[in-house]
Amino acid sequence: MAAVETESAPLTLESLPTDPLLLILSFLDYRDLINCCYVSRRLSQLSSHDPLWRRHCKKYWLISEEEKTQKNQCWKSLFIDTYSDVGRYIDHYAAIKKAWDDLKKYLEPRCPRMVLSLKEGAREEDLDAVEAQIGCKLPDDYRCSYRIHNGQKLVVPGLLGSMALSNHYRSEDLLDVDTAAGGFQQRQGLKYCLPLTFCIHTGLSQYIAVEAAEGRNKNEVFYQCPDQMARNPAAIDMFIIGATFTDWFTSYVNNVVSGGFPIIRDQIFRYVHDAECVATTGDITVSVSTSFLPELSSVHPPHYFFTYRIRIEMSKDALPEKACQLDSRYWRITNAKGDVEEVQGPGVVGEFPIISPGRVYEYTSCTTFSTTSGYMEGYYTFHFLYFKDKIFNVAIPRFHMACPTFRVSIARLVG
Repeated sequence: MAAVETESAPLTLESLPTDPLLLILSFLDYRDLINCCYVSRRLSQLSSHDPLWRRHCKKYWLISEEEKTQKNQCWKSLFIDTYSDVGRYIDHYAAIKKAWDDLKKYLEPRCPRMVLSLKEGAREEDLDAVEAQIGCKLPDDYRCSYRIHNGQKLVVPGLLGSMALSNHYRSEDLLDVDTAAGGFQQRQGLKYCLPLTFCIHTGLSQYIAVEAAEGRNKNEVFYQCPDQMARNPAAIDMFIIGATFTDWFTSYVNNVVSGGFPIIRDQIFRYVHDAECVATTGDITVSVSTSFLPELSSVHPPHYFFTYRIRIEMSKDALPEKACQLDSRYWRITNAKGDVEEVQGPGVVGEFPIISPGRVYEYTSCTTFSTTSGYMEGYYTFHFLYFKDKIFNVAIPRFHMACPTFRVSIARLVG
């Protein structure tokens, strides 16, 4: 019997089943998915399969199912419409939008007035006009953020955090783009620098370098620090706060929404707390948060100003007879060179607080170093209210302070 020879049909794209092709397409980026539309009619139909665009809408634009329902559009249309509006920022939009969403969600129940101070996003033509005004291109991540919110109204407290000492107060607003453009710097020492924030009490601003100049890297965010020892007014040192706008903004937001920066009386205070910086003696726990104040610091001469906030708490489970009063403090202060200074005195900030079960006492104080870092440790001396002759010491944990990375002025280096 003769063998029957059969010829198999050639394998073509049209003959492949749909499900495996859709699975393959689900791994493609949006650019490749769009390119598939131009390969063949079959791929054009498959690449328009709406569930394929759901992932891209969520990845790049953070569009939720609820938002899709409200707009009554398919996923592909949502992607295309959003891309036509903010497509130039596709590499930045998700990170910036998430930061804004997280920040507003966290602040709304805690600082509602601060959220209400935010302005609506700027238009593309507004940002283009600012570029024409200052003669420089704005960073894309900066523009992206300002498309979402065009800064805030000049109010107190400011969105970018506060700091308060007995005779010093700082609260930084996020400037809208027009106000920022009015403060754009062309003078020597701050050439091509755009202010991001402003404090109406101190005049302090954080700047972003929109061009590389005078030793600054493009897109760096910094606090200016005039060189007090130089005769040249262009000698301005810099405390670097972020490598880019995204780095600066998202790191700040993460500190806020994680609870790293405490909210006190409807204000964000930029204290940093080290989870290990806690000491418990008996029923009393002492914890410390610290902050660097650039506006009161200088590189030349070396003078680095820090503030610290101390929380003293007695356990709510402590016996009533454990109630006590703080009599004195002892500090051992060590700078980066190993030089030690000891300080001892009555009370704290002029007070002699009474601590009882469940009660918390907090206070703020400050110190300076001639080195870029240092640490403090010590103890408080208490006496029991019911046994006044009985005194005891409560340990203050060692806490470290260090200024941000800084760069000295190129004008001083040249001189």
